[in-house]
This record gives sequence, structure tokens and C-alpha cells, in this order.
Amino acid sequence: MRYVGALDQGTTSSRFMIFDESGHVIASAQEEHTQILPQPGWVEHDALEIWLKVTNVITAALKSAGLAGKDLSAIGITNQRETTVAWDGVTGKPLYNAIVWQDTRGQVVLDTFTDAQKSFITHKTGLAIAPYFSGSKISWLLRNVPEVAKAAQAGTLKIGTIDSWLVWNLTKNVHITDVTNASRTLLMDLESLAWDLELLEIFGVSAQSLPSIKSSSEIYAHTNIDGVFGAEVPIAGILGDQHAAMVGQLCFERGDTKCTYGTGNFALVNTGTEIVRSTQGLLTTVCFKFGDEPARYALEGSVAVTGSAVQWLRDQLGIIHQASEIEALAASVPDNGGVYFVPAFSGLFAPYWRSDARGVLVGLTRAATRAHIARATLEAIAYQTKDVIDAMADETGVKLKELRVDGGITSNNLCMQIQSDILQIDLSRPVVSETTALGAAYAAGLAVGIWPNIEALGKQWKESARWSPADGSALATTGYKNWKRAIERTLNWVE
Repeated sequence: MRYVGALDQGTTSSRFMIFDESGHVIASAQEEHTQILPQPGWVEHDALEIWLKVTNVITAALKSAGLAGKDLSAIGITNQRETTVAWDGVTGKPLYNAIVWQDTRGQVVLDTFTDAQKSFITHKTGLAIAPYFSGSKISWLLRNVPEVAKAAQAGTLKIGTIDSWLVWNLTKNVHITDVTNASRTLLMDLESLAWDLELLEIFGVSAQSLPSIKSSSEIYAHTNIDGVFGAEVPIAGILGDQHAAMVGQLCFERGDTKCTYGTGNFALVNTGTEIVRSTQGLLTTVCFKFGDEPARYALEGSVAVTGSAVQWLRDQLGIIHQASEIEALAASVPDNGGVYFVPAFSGLFAPYWRSDARGVLVGLTRAATRAHIARATLEAIAYQTKDVIDAMADETGVKLKELRVDGGITSNNLCMQIQSDILQIDLSRPVVSETTALGAAYAAGLAVGIWPNIEALGKQWKESARWSPADGSALATTGYKNWKRAIERTLNWVE
């Protein structure tokens, strides 16, 4: 039996999972890391803490499985995308906290661009002009952190997304990324799959500091024998988390669609080898690229706050003590009582892209209870997803018949039934719900021959749950109409 390790470094935690060649989970270990919130709109992580947590979970998972590093045929890496780390290539030490994808400080950089520059950037990259992406974060670091500017001048600066930081530490200072992560920086040309010199000039970034761009599935390097694995294990797969979930859900054909329910929600539809440029605020991105095969592209709808809205009810409002309590609380009332919640804590993502928006609770009356707010939170997750799914169907001309779902909130049956009722289509959840880690394992396994091709992977997908819609649900009609009214109340709040 051969084994593949998958390192899943997410927004709130790091996980290491070990899969066998049948795709079964052999062992898993997970640890959370600190969320650093210096001021409103700023979100940071300690890159050294993340690395420490990564070493902890690797060690723990191997011990749990009774395996050593040398027993792994390969490892794959999947990561929170857009989160940006700057470090010194000589000392290997971070020069500032990692700036997280949710962080909005890069807006000050984007505000300096002309309309012509913005149009050029969007066409080249397929992305919106938003601080969500890495480019403005890198520019902010170069402009505002003296240590970063000095390292750039000295030629020792290394900048990358979390995957690059992890590979650097796992190997003997190999600086690489893959096309999916690079496609989220505002610095890569979607057609050439290379750093674009004109984009680099606009953002003031030197190509020397950036990682080399590789495919999503190939043997890039081997882990340091003196490191956490104690062996030279091939690193053979890298994918941003949502792209990894597409692979884990086996969304290999044009029109295949999945939605991952995590800290945020991310819905992607495979558009094949065609680059579909959105007119409705969706993102055009690389879906995956296996070795020398042509890249596959996707349209993506990103929702910033979904699972983290449940955390907000728990941590800031104290409405629930554990996230798992929300289902029973929301189910204790028959409907939302006219309450709608739009959790635009750091603006609205797709299809609106309004950084001036902020969160609102509307429709409150004296009769509103915490149960109504809980139900409105679950509905907000589903309504935000409908916004992007509808836009995808319009852009591709493909009517969605089924949505493959994964992520933590899919264990909430009420939320998934609400989602099915709002979309009026079936939802399907796989047996292995951690599809980001599974996708990274698949990519690595393909590169080293554990699975000969994607057809072999197709035989491994199994369904664990399915939700079908109630015909004529009011959630899909008057409910959605009221949701759109609530969205209007969020806009133009930040001047």
C-alpha cells in the first residue's frame, strides 16, 4: 500500500492528512493558529506560528498512522490563497506578519491606478480590482514596511503566497508556486501563465523576489532530509485551496461545479480550456494544470463571510457557545421572522465587489429573537451562494443540474436544505468531506504514478448525502427578493 500526505494550510488552522491509494483517510491532525486584527479591515497571521503548527500536525499525523516520512510516496500542498508573506532569503525570517486574503489595506494602492490601468489588469488577470488579491498586499508591504523595502533593494527579498512559504521551509530554500496560486496575485497573465512585466511595473514588484511558476502536479523538489519528515519526500502537488477542492470533487469536465463552505464560500465552475471573461463580477482563474497538459480554467464566485459569520455569532455576540449549536437554534423557529443578515464585514465579494459595503441586520422587530438571527445567518450563507451560482449559469450558458458541496457547514443539514430550496437544485456531498486535502493528494499522486490518470480517480468518488429542493419554496422567491433589498442597505457605508 502506498501513501500520500496532504498539507492543508487554511485561514484558521493547518491540517496534515494521510491517504492511501484508495483515497481513504489513514490519519489526520489539525491545529488552529492566531488571528491577528491590528485595526478594522486588517487581518494578519504570524508566518512563523503557521510553520510551527505545520510541523506539529505533520509529526502528529505520522505518529497516529504509525508511519515515518520515508513511507510517503509524495506530499501535496494546498493553501489559503492570496495571503501574502514577505521574508528574507538569507535569514529565512519573515519581515512582517502575513497579510491575509480578507485584509483590505491594499485598497489605498488600488485607488492610485487609472481606469486604463484597471482595465488592463482585469483583462490580463481575469480578476477584479480588489484588495482581496496579493498584488496590492505586496505593493503595500514594499511601500510601508522599511525592512521589506531594504530587502528588495539588497536583492534578498522573497515574497509569495503561503504555499511558497511552506515549500521554502520544507526544502533547502526552493522558491516556487503553482499556476493556481499565481493566478490570484494580479501579477500573472492568464494566457501565458507567466509573471507579466507590465503588471509587475504597475504594482512596483520585482520578478526577482517572486517564486517560479510551476504546474499543479509535478515533482518540484524533495523535502529536506534534516527537516520534519526526516526523509527526502517528493513534493509533487500544489493547488490553492479552492482549486484543490475542484480536483478533490473530481470536477474535471466543463460545467462541473462545486461550492466549498468554509470561512468564506467559494463556488467554481470548470470552463475547460476556454478562458471565459466575466461581465458579472465573477473571477476568471486557472482551475488546475497537470504536468504538461493544457491548463483548465474556471469561473469563480467568492463570498468573504459565511462560516466566519457563525463564528461571529459565537465569539462576538455570544448567541451560541459552539458553532454546532446554530442548527438546533435556527430550527427552533419556522422561518426568519422577517430578519435578514448580510455579513459584509469587509465589503462584498462576487458578484458585487463593493469594498464600501458593511454588514447589516434588517427587518428587526420586537418579536425578533436570537433564533431568528441564527436562521438569518444560515440563509445568508445560502443567498450569497445563489448570487454567484446564478451569475455562473448566465456566463457559461450551462444550466446547473447539481452542485457538489464540501466544507464544514455541509454537516449542517438545515443549512444545506435551505441552500437546495433557494437554488432549486440537488446538492451532493462526498464521503471524504475534506476535499481540499484530497485534491492536493490526488495532484501529488498523479505526479508520482499512484494514479495513472484522472479516469482512475473518477472511480473513487462516493456520495455521503444528498439534499433535494422543496418545489416552490418561498425562500427562492420572496425570500430572495428581500435578500436583494437587504444588499442595497449595505452599500455606500464606508466613504
